[in-house]
Parts: sequence; C-alpha cells; structure tokens
Amino acid sequence: MNLSESNGTVIALGLMSGTSLDGVDAALIETDGETVSDVGPSLSVPYPDDFRARLKQAVEEAARTDTLTTDASLIADLTSFHIDCVRALAAGDGAKGKWDSPQIIGFHGHTTLHRPAIRITQQIGDPDQLANETMIPVVANFRVHDVESGGQGAPLAPVFHASMLNSKLKPAAIINIGGVSNITWIGPGPDDLIAFDTGPGNGLMDAWVEEKTGKRFDDEGKLSRRGNVDSKVLGKLLEHQYFTLDYPKSLDRSDFSLQALSGMSPSDGAATLLAFTVRTIVAGLKQCPGLPSALYVTGGGRHNKTLMEQLNLASPCPVLPVEEEGWNGDMIEAQAFAFMAVRSMRGLPLTFTQTTGVNAALTGGSLTNPAN
Repeated sequence: MNLSESNGTVIALGLMSGTSLDGVDAALIETDGETVSDVGPSLSVPYPDDFRARLKQAVEEAARTDTLTTDASLIADLTSFHIDCVRALAAGDGAKGKWDSPQIIGFHGHTTLHRPAIRITQQIGDPDQLANETMIPVVANFRVHDVESGGQGAPLAPVFHASMLNSKLKPAAIINIGGVSNITWIGPGPDDLIAFDTGPGNGLMDAWVEEKTGKRFDDEGKLSRRGNVDSKVLGKLLEHQYFTLDYPKSLDRSDFSLQALSGMSPSDGAATLLAFTVRTIVAGLKQCPGLPSALYVTGGGRHNKTLMEQLNLASPCPVLPVEEEGWNGDMIEAQAFAFMAVRSMRGLPLTFTQTTGVNAALTGGSLTNPAN
C-alpha cells in the first residue's frame, strides 16, 4: 500500500523514548492520520542500568557542550533496543489479527539536545537500521524540519490530542508530565489549538531523588510528602527567564539545574521541586485563552500521588487522569508518533503557528524504506 496515496486506515506502530531515561514505549493504533479508529496493544521496556548510564552521560555531555552526539556505538545500541521492543510487541498475546503486521513505524528516537533558538535539535537513533531489521518503513526526524523552519520543534503531540478528544469536552487542556511538562489547549473551533512547554516535569525531581537517595524516582511522591517547601528556593527557581517568554516556547530537559537546592534535605528538596512543577503548570494553564472544562493529565507524573493532589489543590479547574476519557496515559506519546507517521506520509501538517511557532501549518518527518 502506498500510504501517501491512500486515505484508508493503516496499522501504525509508535516508538517513544523522548527525553526520559526510563526506557521505550511502543504502541499500535489504527488510523488514517486524521482520526484514530482503534487502539491496539502496547508495552514499556525499561533500559538496563548500564545502558541508561551511557545514555545519561551522552545527554549530559551534549547539554554541557551544546554539541550533537556522534557516538555511533550508542546510537546503534539504542536502535537495537528499539528493534527488540518491536519484536517483543509482535510476540505478545495481543498482537494478533490485524495488529501482527504494522505498515509504518513512527520513530522518535532519544533527545540528546534541543536548542531551537540556535536551530538545533537532535533525536538519536538510526532509522535505516530500524527499517532494515524490522522490514517495516520508518518515519523519523519529526522535529528537525520544524526547527529548521523557525519553529520550536515541540510539543508535537497536540495534533494527536485534538484527534482523540471528544468535542463535547472542549475547551479542554491536556498536560503531559514527562521529563518536562507541556500543555495542549483545545478550544471549540477547528483551529483552536495551542501548546507549549510549561516548565519542569519529572526530570528535575528524578535527578534530585537519584542524587540524594540512589533511587530512580520518588515513588508515589512519598519523599516529597514528608518534606517542606522552601519558599525562598522556590522563588529563585521561578525567576528563570523561560517564564517571562510568551508561547509558543519549548524546553530542553537540561534547561533547569539543581544548584539552587544546595544543602537541602532530600525530602525538602523533593517537596520544593514538586511545588515548582505544580506552580509552573498552573501558571501555564492560566496563560491559555480560556478556562478549560478540565485539565487532563498524561505521562509518568500522574502516578505521583502527591503531585496529583497538589495540582488538584492549585488548579482553577478539575484535574483528571486521561484514563477518565478511556486513554492510556502511559502510551499517549508513543501513539502520537504512530499517528504522526501516517500524517507525514499523507503530507498532513504536524505543527502549527500556535503549537511550535512556525509561520504556517507544516508537515514533517522523513521516510526510510527497508533496503530489501
């Protein structure tokens, strides 16, 4: 099937690593690039500790030097890990019938550096290796064209959010709490779509907890619940120049540091960083054109009970996990890249003036076919 010439639905597979150092999400959907007709099986596969350490080192080095990662061994191993995820999903009990033969893969790769102000964004991973070893066409490099065209290159998922949201709920907002947090505001009109990064998500909290306790994250927010927010430190964090910018705007995971928390106890630091995330999400929500009917939460942050409680207390509208609408909040990003792969093949726009700041609606992504 020539996807660029077809208006019918296809089975698309999305692979998402993003800015998270946790692992890879893989998800199957049936879509024509405009609506989603069915949602298939999915899985998450964590990175082994040794590989995660290598990836973390590469990301930190890229941020420190503002240079692109050229480690061929790391890129090949990252791609091999994604290939293993494709095979694991195909071998699962749910990948039967129409789900056993995806026709296209949307491959995000792992973000090592995101500097749209200087027209640089890098998501490592080898689409040729992925296509040749899975024998499935791959669409990758989703952010590059947008950044080269003057856009922020992020967030990209809003077009998928809009396709999934029940029109009766509009206006509504969706907040993805990943390494950073990004908001999508969807208004009642067909072109009422706004998106931007609000500030930190889990990234700073995870880095703090790992540094102070050796654990990967604050399980259910138990550590932050025991701590006290330091208002002076929080105020210093909120002075970051990013919060003076108008949207559209986007962040790199490394744009914030833990320097201001020097000398704090593990629990107080965790509580203060959690408050930082909550305050910036609510501030972003208030920047949107109108109060939404609800703020729907997706991403890993919604598993943090303390974060969800504090967000509920601070938000001017109800805060609900996206599962309230039947979505899988752990797989939204992977599903989004499956959806965008089909849009890319059909030449449909992925980014818009009010989501990334490009001058006009813009398609993106590059296709790699298997060599054989």
